[in-house]
Amino acid sequence: MFHQTSFDMIPKVLTTKLVEIYFHVCEKFEKELKFSCQRFTNNSTPEFTDQEIMTIYLFVQSQEDHHQIKRIYRFADRYLRSWFPKLPSYAAFNYRLNRLSEAFRLLTQSLLEEYRPQDCIENESLIDSLPIITC
Repeated sequence: MFHQTSFDMIPKVLTTKLVEIYFHVCEKFEKELKFSCQRFTNNSTPEFTDQEIMTIYLFVQSQEDHHQIKRIYRFADRYLRSWFPKLPSYAAFNYRLNRLSEAFRLLTQSLLEEYRPQDCIENESLIDSLPIITC
């Protein structure tokens, strides 16, 4: 019986995007992010890295439009398992993801600075003042 792997389940364009995100996260992590989430325990070098957690979170959120952590985890578990064979349980993934909040803040700040348009005015903002109609 043929067993389909996640390499076959996601299109090549998306696998390229996954690798790009991973390399970008690793580069930023080594330069600046690792200092915001250092571990001072016996498990300072886990088998499943912080870079992998950040990559999964960013990839699934951007490419699959899943924003709930449980849905992100389920997608990774179902389709990205061969890319990330050491993916921990949902509880461990969620715990570690929450511990990376400062790293995500710094990454976002870095990306906004890096990709800011030349004509962007830094000290001005635009706010939509129309009310949101709810049922």
